[in-house]
Amino acid sequence: MATDRRKFIKQTAGTMLAGIALTDFVNAENSKIISSNGMKIESDDEKFWSMVRQQFPLTKDVAYLNNGTMGPSPYPVIEAVRKGMMDCDQLGSYGGWEATQKKIGAFVGANEDEIALTHNVTDGINIACWGLPLKKGDEVIITTHEHVGNAFPWLNRQKLDGIVLRTFTPASTAAETLNRISALINKKTRAIAVPHIPCTQGQVLPAKEISTLGKGKGLFVFIDGAHGPGQLMLNLHDIGCDVYASCCHKWMLGPKGTGFLYVRKDFQDTLQTYFVGGGSDNAKWNMATNPVQMGEYASSAHRYYGGTQNIGLYRGVDAAIDFIENIGLQNIHDRIKMLGGYTQQKMLEFGDKVELITPTEEQSRCAVNGFRIKGMEFTKFNTLASENKIRIRSVAENGLNSLRVSTHIYNTKSEIDKLMELIKKV
Repeated sequence: MATDRRKFIKQTAGTMLAGIALTDFVNAENSKIISSNGMKIESDDEKFWSMVRQQFPLTKDVAYLNNGTMGPSPYPVIEAVRKGMMDCDQLGSYGGWEATQKKIGAFVGANEDEIALTHNVTDGINIACWGLPLKKGDEVIITTHEHVGNAFPWLNRQKLDGIVLRTFTPASTAAETLNRISALINKKTRAIAVPHIPCTQGQVLPAKEISTLGKGKGLFVFIDGAHGPGQLMLNLHDIGCDVYASCCHKWMLGPKGTGFLYVRKDFQDTLQTYFVGGGSDNAKWNMATNPVQMGEYASSAHRYYGGTQNIGLYRGVDAAIDFIENIGLQNIHDRIKMLGGYTQQKMLEFGDKVELITPTEEQSRCAVNGFRIKGMEFTKFNTLASENKIRIRSVAENGLNSLRVSTHIYNTKSEIDKLMELIKKV
């Protein structure tokens, strides 16, 4: 029995070491930095983008066309998460995640003290929704194309506080979309809360013009930016909104469970914080006084989050931003917009057999497209696509009953062609 036990331990240890060695080899081999060296990379330079594709652990036999739900992380991000966790667990180190605020701020055109770390977009939306000074009867403008993460918090506040939601459907042009918002504004309107890019069909809404319209009317302007960073050339100061919530796990290709909330510096005393903890304060609270002394909120967006964060995940966010910047955000934007345009072109070739529901207007489109197939139930086709190793998304939100395809830098025209061949068959 003792001999068997020693044999088992030896075999198990050997297997574990082999696994670790293989993992280290894979990471070392695939974590080599891909860089454009600051040069413009053509959107159809398949040799370069093929090298980029090799940075992702995606299986080669599946066409993953659903980045709008979850963006796979490249090997350098995965390795940064692992190393961050190992550093913490080996040394018992604490903190350091605050440094990511500065990196995110620079990436999205904001200041470090305007960035709060969150776990996802929904965290940020709830902070914004409940923090705005709204009362019963106040109206908030929202779209008919909302993700549950931006719909349900506002619906919940309507239920509990009696605010009123007024909706519009995005139009086929940015100008008409702006007109529809303007038509809803009245003396009871207090806020505009819309997605930068609706999850349903990927239309790029004119966020800067919406912000200008809202601020000109004295309204609060909140943008659900789940699909903005990493897909668009983004400058939040230029957009001019009060609050912008986003995540790092979609187009930024970062770790899952990471996100951020931008709150304009001079708006932080207006947007009330409720969920507070270590870091949300100015360190002047005191429970030993009578009465106890609260002190003040942190003089930055750190007031909107507190407590221990996962240093490994935020090291991964840092690595994701580095990965994007090494390739060049403009190069990435050009590539994915080209793939989005190619998708539209191919769908339009089907004529009235396929309904493209994403605008073709240049400023209103990028990497995400929504569509319906005439005579084909949307969930049935989504299942068929999955069976044919094509990953897309069905869109049941608000009765849209459509499909969505979203492409990123790891995708190719041949993968889009594979989807088109399946559409052609049905």
